[in-house]
Amino acid sequence: MLDVCLLGTSGMMPLPRRALTALMTRFNGSSLLIDCGEGTQVSIREKGWSVNPIDTICFTHYHGDHISGLPGLLLSMGNADRKKPLTMIGPKGLSKVVSSLCIIAPGLPFEIEYIELGEQVQSMVVNGYNIEAFKVNHSITCYGYNILIPRCGKFSVDRARELGLPVTFWNPLQRGKNVEYEGKVYTPDMVLGESRKGIKLTYCTDTRPADIIADMAKDADLFICEGMYGEDDKQDKAVQNRHMTFLEAAMLGKRAGVKEEWLTHFSPSVTRPDIYMDEVRKIFPRVVAGKDRKSVTLDFEKD
Repeated sequence: MLDVCLLGTSGMMPLPRRALTALMTRFNGSSLLIDCGEGTQVSIREKGWSVNPIDTICFTHYHGDHISGLPGLLLSMGNADRKKPLTMIGPKGLSKVVSSLCIIAPGLPFEIEYIELGEQVQSMVVNGYNIEAFKVNHSITCYGYNILIPRCGKFSVDRARELGLPVTFWNPLQRGKNVEYEGKVYTPDMVLGESRKGIKLTYCTDTRPADIIADMAKDADLFICEGMYGEDDKQDKAVQNRHMTFLEAAMLGKRAGVKEEWLTHFSPSVTRPDIYMDEVRKIFPRVVAGKDRKSVTLDFEKD
């Protein structure tokens, strides 16, 4: 299962009770962060989670409201005597941007490993997460992300017994590992059925609507999407600044057929996102306005 917490929902500037953009997930002892706006580590602590297990940080782009909280977060990790490496993923230029920010966070006791994105769609496996990055349409290079937790096929006890495998070898095979017994190698496909539906989380912010977003978010268990403007008179501003309105975000969620959609990255003018949601849900009933530390645990479908 995948724990998900929307740490901050504010775009452009933080507000009272609304931190800048960030999302955190937890899976199998590893934590992942997408973006790190001002107030991120405070929100993590208010949630009751810890910064220490964060192994991976993904950045959508390098505007200040998405990365300004990074130096403080790194200092907190360093002060906790972290030693294990930290992986960062983001558009080209990531190492240069982070190195500049680290001038005020010198002497970190852990290494930072960089994965810089350049393709339209780029897939990778990092610290137990299957990650898909896809380029969206903002004023600078910007990526959305899919976080995927695959699920192997159902283990066949009968097949394992037919092969004569002792019970001690069953668990490694269930976890996708080969085992050797009496001079023969056994592979997971010998005892597992077809792969089952896993967990899919799609996160996308700072962009105009684009076909690639609907395609990449298709059938997601949770789609977290920018809704910068809720007001009817902000359509022209959304186009000019390469952002989305609530209605446009809802249309994407409907096209993608997602199970649930949360809006985030609200303009400072949107002080009460809920007042716009009745009209939004006429387009897509399964969309809600996000709020700081809104959380959910996504689990595998029952067989």
